[in-house]
Amino acid sequence: MVIHTAIAADRVSPLADLLEQARTQRMPLAELFTAAEGLNAAGQKAQAAELYKSWIAFNDGNSLLHMAFFNYSVTLRQLGDVAGSIHALRACLKLDPQFAQAHINLGRALEDCGLTGQAIQQWRAYTSLTSDITAERVSHRLMILQHIGRVMEGAGLLVDAESTLWQAIELRPDKPEAAQHWTALRQRQCKWPTLVASEHVSQRQLLDGMSPLTLGCYADDPMFQLAKAYRYNKFLAGRADANSSLRKPARLKSGTGQPLRVGYVSSDLRDHAVGFALSEVLDLHDKSSVEIFAYYCGEPRTNDATQTRMKNAVDHWRDIATISDAAAAAQIAADEIDVLIDVNGYTKHARTKIFAYRPAPVIVNFCGYPGTTGSPFHQYIIADEHIIPPENEIYYSEKVLRIPCNQPIDRKRQIAAQPTRTEAGIPENAFVFACFNGMQKITRACFANWMAILTATPGSVLWLLVGDEDVNQRLRQAAAQCGVAPERLIFAPKAANPQHLARIGLADLFLDTFPYGAHSTAADAITMGLPIFTVPGKSFASRFCASIVAAAGIPEMICSTPEEYIRRAVAFANDRESLAKVRESLQRQRETSVLRDIPALTRRLEELYWQMQGEAERGETPVPDLQNLDIYYEIGAEIVLSNVDFEDEQSYRQRYLEKLVQWNDYAPLARDRRLWSEPTA
Repeated sequence: MVIHTAIAADRVSPLADLLEQARTQRMPLAELFTAAEGLNAAGQKAQAAELYKSWIAFNDGNSLLHMAFFNYSVTLRQLGDVAGSIHALRACLKLDPQFAQAHINLGRALEDCGLTGQAIQQWRAYTSLTSDITAERVSHRLMILQHIGRVMEGAGLLVDAESTLWQAIELRPDKPEAAQHWTALRQRQCKWPTLVASEHVSQRQLLDGMSPLTLGCYADDPMFQLAKAYRYNKFLAGRADANSSLRKPARLKSGTGQPLRVGYVSSDLRDHAVGFALSEVLDLHDKSSVEIFAYYCGEPRTNDATQTRMKNAVDHWRDIATISDAAAAAQIAADEIDVLIDVNGYTKHARTKIFAYRPAPVIVNFCGYPGTTGSPFHQYIIADEHIIPPENEIYYSEKVLRIPCNQPIDRKRQIAAQPTRTEAGIPENAFVFACFNGMQKITRACFANWMAILTATPGSVLWLLVGDEDVNQRLRQAAAQCGVAPERLIFAPKAANPQHLARIGLADLFLDTFPYGAHSTAADAITMGLPIFTVPGKSFASRFCASIVAAAGIPEMICSTPEEYIRRAVAFANDRESLAKVRESLQRQRETSVLRDIPALTRRLEELYWQMQGEAERGETPVPDLQNLDIYYEIGAEIVLSNVDFEDEQSYRQRYLEKLVQWNDYAPLARDRRLWSEPTA
């Protein structure tokens, strides 16, 4: 924040005259701000800083001196003088200890210098000063608590972050930002139940604050997932200035021999699951058919082999991380992109608002996010028949187009030499169940299923990826409460990707999570010859693993219910010969399976891009269907809070229909193309 005044109409005086006025105390503070703004606007930031410095030196008796120090700090920061900016902010706070924006900026400066502990301490100093509440101080206190929680989360201080964010939630339970992080933190720590209300915060408010991605780990409810995405986009992620749309008609490309210009936008074009998935696709694109642009919006990378490979594979690489959404959209429009691929959706570092400017005639949701965007500007989603069968298209705002398998893989991934079981930290002769999904995907019901399996198979162990030690201990305690010896849970330490891939195949059977199943992790397991048990639900995230298992040629490993999942896992542990046949089948089909036919997948993607282009040229680009989603959100929230872990499709839809009837009885609802489609509903 900079403290502004109206810029005077008069021409800015030469610097020497301004400095003389400052030295002789003939320049009021308002004129200082006006002159400094004029210099900044003219690109003369160093001169503006010099003016602030002189005015401060000769006007130390001014009652508003702290405001001059604050603006001086902003100018120094813009010049890259972080140390000078910190000095100025500390001088400002010495004069006015309750100046909120100075506390906020000083904390951010310390954080940017890597001094996260000092940043947190600085922000906490302000919260201790603001026990007397005014509307302005509530706003500042909320912002600072959220900053503290965010930095603590990034530093791995999960318990402290959760506690701090809870203070922010109780301060303003109607604001969703803190609840987004808080609910995700609860999932990462396997704290069940995830949503815990208090006297001041209801479960519904916590659910309202939950992000679409976090919801995918919480409930298998694709209709509510769509409504949540719609709400998230409308209020938090996607709205741009209506007057700034870059929308242009599709350029004629079909039949001209010109390549289609395709842009991939992602923060994960690097050593990341998404980067690994897309690497070979980018390698194999037919450059006579498509010209590939990559727009990277992630953190800076050095010595990143995956990113280097991608840069070499694409025709044009654009780093848009440091420019605004509007500027990034303008760059995409200037590149005359025909088909723009959103590879982030609602994941970390997503730049959803870029797409809201509509910088390309066709915008596609693909690869990075397991669900619908519920947005008015994503026209297509690419999936496969297992993830989105035709009857499930009602759960998506985009038009659904399909490829053979929605999980591209990189057949060139580096894999280290396989260790022994002893070297990997697991028993040589025990039956080893494994799950290498993130801790946030483990729900209470999922863990209970695993404990039922271990109880029925004495001597077996469960191999999980290591979490924070308090999370590991929490799971050990939960196992003991289920009558399972805690030492039967074994935690694999963190390892570089080649070493992690090498050890995966040492397990006997991979147990998938529900409702958010394994995605790239499943592809890794299959690649290393490890069979997977999965139970597909109704949502994108819950059906992804089944798609991978089917594409690998072992659809018999897909279970229809949690009960079947438990029963068959126990049966395999007691009949290793039967499981050996599955592994042999998996190995035999490895190189011929749909999962590893990346050339065919890439050709199909290009066909779909050209199909979208043709539809755009003919004026047939689909319009996202957002009808009645506010109503579906209200109904879905009520259903999700009833905590049904697993439900068949027919029962699920019937519950929604019954509530739609009630809503319609109260006030008639417009018909839609989802569940409220027929007058007899």
